[in-house]
Amino acid sequence: MPSYIQALVGLVVFYAGLKMFSGGIKDMGNIHHLQWFTGNVVYMFLGGIIMTLLWQSSSLSTTAIIALVASGAVPLPAAIAAVLGANLGTTGTIWLAGLLVSDGWPQGNTRHIAVVHSGINLFMALVLLPFVHQIARVVTKF
Repeated sequence: MPSYIQALVGLVVFYAGLKMFSGGIKDMGNIHHLQWFTGNVVYMFLGGIIMTLLWQSSSLSTTAIIALVASGAVPLPAAIAAVLGANLGTTGTIWLAGLLVSDGWPQGNTRHIAVVHSGINLFMALVLLPFVHQIARVVTKF
């Protein structure tokens, strides 16, 4: 089978998996026992990082976060913090992949890209995290 067909089939399977995952997460809307966690923007930020490091997919993390917001289980400010965490967590996968899969830390241009990617996402998180409540108020007007 040609590689472009394999890539296309892989994307379709990935998208279908995300849709199924999102539906399953959305059904978990009644998780009030975790309100101490889901209502705290710092915990959700850290959770977004950890979730993305474990799943190695910020798309999957963001899909889960969106589904939890849609179900009413997670308030919007905490979800914004979790997405910021997922963006930062995706940079960690670059470093982990270098350590666990390759021959160690990324080298050369690969390391430069990893540093820039990590730096930009860290800067964005540090700048935006204190304002997630205000951001949530602004985006709810659209």
